[in-house]
Amino acid sequence: MSSRRAELAALFPPGERTIVNILCRQAERHGDRIVLRFGETAISFRDLRNLAARFAGALKDAGVRSGDRVALMCGNRLEFVEAFVGCAWLGAIVVPINVASRGAQLAHVIRDSAPKLLLTEPANLSVFADLPVDALPMDLIWSFDPPPLDKVKNAACRLAPPRDVVAAPASARPGDIAAILYTSGTTGPSKGVCLPNAQYFWWGANGVNSQGLVPEDILYTCLPLFHINAQHTFMESLLLGCELTIEARFSASGFWPAVRQTKATVVYLIGAIVPILLGQEPRADDCDHALRLAMCPGISPADFVAFPKRFNVRLMNAYGSTETNQIMGHADRPQRPGSLGFCDENYEARVVDAEDAEVPDGTPGELVLRGREPFSLAAGYLNLPGKTVEAWRNLWFHTGDRVRRDPDGQFLFIDRVKDSIRRRGENISSYEVEDVLRSHPAIAAATVYAVPSALGEDEVMAALVLAEDAEVEFLDIVKYCEQHLAYFCVPRYLRVVEDLPVTETGKVKKFVLRDEGVTDETFDLEETGYKLKR
Repeated sequence: MSSRRAELAALFPPGERTIVNILCRQAERHGDRIVLRFGETAISFRDLRNLAARFAGALKDAGVRSGDRVALMCGNRLEFVEAFVGCAWLGAIVVPINVASRGAQLAHVIRDSAPKLLLTEPANLSVFADLPVDALPMDLIWSFDPPPLDKVKNAACRLAPPRDVVAAPASARPGDIAAILYTSGTTGPSKGVCLPNAQYFWWGANGVNSQGLVPEDILYTCLPLFHINAQHTFMESLLLGCELTIEARFSASGFWPAVRQTKATVVYLIGAIVPILLGQEPRADDCDHALRLAMCPGISPADFVAFPKRFNVRLMNAYGSTETNQIMGHADRPQRPGSLGFCDENYEARVVDAEDAEVPDGTPGELVLRGREPFSLAAGYLNLPGKTVEAWRNLWFHTGDRVRRDPDGQFLFIDRVKDSIRRRGENISSYEVEDVLRSHPAIAAATVYAVPSALGEDEVMAALVLAEDAEVEFLDIVKYCEQHLAYFCVPRYLRVVEDLPVTETGKVKKFVLRDEGVTDETFDLEETGYKLKR
């Protein structure tokens, strides 16, 4: 274990690895030192502890108790962090929801998690108004800004109350669930991943270790807080005592000015952002910054070489998932283009065949993982004991990712065993997109699959079998999907086929369609100029 991570592990012994303990201890240690910046607003460690206690007091006054779930659907703003730490302080379980969620996707998350309370912002209220009544089981909706609607179906909607009351901190344990994050489903709806408190401790400690962070570092992220990546970054800052700037969103034109203005030394990207930055016209000030490291999971081999050459900043590929942690990638170890790096010493990794037998180095197989520290991985899937047992069978978590381990110990990502799609940094459930397409009256059958994107990840493509005598415009199908799906899930490519290729047991042979790719008759949404609503 590295010296910095070992120091953190000693500072927070196994029984004290909870978010509320970290908040209290760090407020005592660092006091008025800045931990977060949102625009012009600076938050100290002491401020953060007080915000947590006061938000917990407001939740408690509203009837929320330890173990209750609180849904949180908003963009990157201080109130997101306030609610996140406030839930931890009270012992409630926060359920962050992607702000692009719509229709059946959103209804599933709310029904499945059954929150006591929903926290959001006015931009999202119309989305909830469109949901069926039974998809809103919560008693109350709080808006962080004055809401334009008095009521959303059966849930009272009001402005979030003042935080006047201080709640006592909960007696949380490391294995207690702190959050439920929904991740892409492939054979069913999205699954709620149950993250224990200690998993968040290890997200921070592992990040500090792998990136070689020091208290003098200034971190910068423009990634959404409802995903684990930005939460991971927040825990690094909280544990180490360094400063983190959280941007509202990524802006191609605003990225480098913000990096310079904040004097950031470490930034957090995803593979889809790097081609956008590389695609801009070269400038004389491309290397005028304080960055020493850019953390970028999922970066392509070509961009891994091109980005440092142009911007004079080291790139670090990495591997992790909501269910696991930061398992691979180290700034102080060599990393070949396309490599995920070496497995962290706190974890074990194997490459296995379909029968879970380990395969020799150089042989592709599924990546399976397990932790050496208690509660350093997720606890399972909410309300899905069968899926939990399947994913954690034989005491290893099965990632669904196909990799190869080279003789020197570095891992290379090949593709996905599971049928998920990754577009613009978002994991997409093909099942959920197919479900929406099949509900269209003109579509008899549909299958959804990934095709390569020029940005290095995937584009969403759908093959459709039309109902008998049906006639429909492709753009009408796009607009229909837009009503029921997050914008990034809407297929870019649509293709009509007579029949879907299937196996003897009726399963669609998606590999056949993937191999055919984007054909001459395929509809391409981008060629129409139509802009999806976000």
